[in-house]
Amino acid sequence: MKAAYYDRQGPADEVLCVAELPIPQPGPGEVRVRVHMSGLNPTDLKARTGFSSPMPFPRIIPHQDGAGVIDAVGDAEAVGRVGQRVWIYEAQYGRASGTAAAFVVVPSGHAVPLPDDVSFEVGASLGIPALTAHRCLFADGDIDGRRVLVHGGAGVVGTAAILLAKWAGAWVVATVMNPEQAIIARAAGADLVLDRLNDDVAGAIHAHTGNAGVDRIVDVNVKANLDLDLACLASGGVISAYATAQATDALSLPLLRAMVHGCVLRFVYIYSVPQEAKDNAIRDINACLASGAYVPHFGLTVALERIAEAHLALEAGSVTGKVLIAI
Repeated sequence: MKAAYYDRQGPADEVLCVAELPIPQPGPGEVRVRVHMSGLNPTDLKARTGFSSPMPFPRIIPHQDGAGVIDAVGDAEAVGRVGQRVWIYEAQYGRASGTAAAFVVVPSGHAVPLPDDVSFEVGASLGIPALTAHRCLFADGDIDGRRVLVHGGAGVVGTAAILLAKWAGAWVVATVMNPEQAIIARAAGADLVLDRLNDDVAGAIHAHTGNAGVDRIVDVNVKANLDLDLACLASGGVISAYATAQATDALSLPLLRAMVHGCVLRFVYIYSVPQEAKDNAIRDINACLASGAYVPHFGLTVALERIAEAHLALEAGSVTGKVLIAI
């Protein structure tokens, strides 16, 4: 099969290779998926560059997310799944091989049925972004009728959070950095879009909420946004942080101010989220898909041979929206 891989960590254009590799075979509890689309995430870049850990395997086929069709199963009783369209999550977590290949073997539960009317592009855009957004939004209860602030509303997790929050009945305000991002956040359904650089974000939020503030904050950069978050947060509200620029980043917390707010500061690392929570997220994500409400923004799609170009574009921040690899 054709696959992308790297044998050492480093820059994308130096370490990523594309070649013919053996087709994997599923074992007990596993399925094999013929991959149509592979989804690229920042976590894939961090794994390749050694952001927080060295190479866990001598050779890695990257990417956690993807979508395709099951073509083989490891258990005879699961043969009915052959031919099923699926979206994939955590394909390469704890394993050497991810979705940047013509075939991938994953635990059966990590290949989730994809509705027939949902494209493989959308399927490959779920995984890490949708699961992360769901955890940020729903870990502390139902959000129907709640007020949600999404920082980075044009980002991949940001748009996922807007889409899921609106599907669940929340009022959503999103922050962005430029007019192009504002268009994306509005298209995702944000009720209010604010320019993080030029608008009085806290003032606008209080004006639109009768000074109540927001109940949930989904934050891509809590280190930079913490003061603003506390200024926007309702009493007893939750700030969920899901990203960090550097592995050594630390956060200084104004304890008295946080105590007065009665706020919760939640950190989300999707790989360590309990499986029960992921199962609940998968249920909601598929319900959102079935309703037609999950419409992500695509930023770049390239062929597998151009995988290094896709990695470099995401790393440079030169693309807004989901980056996909067509297998």
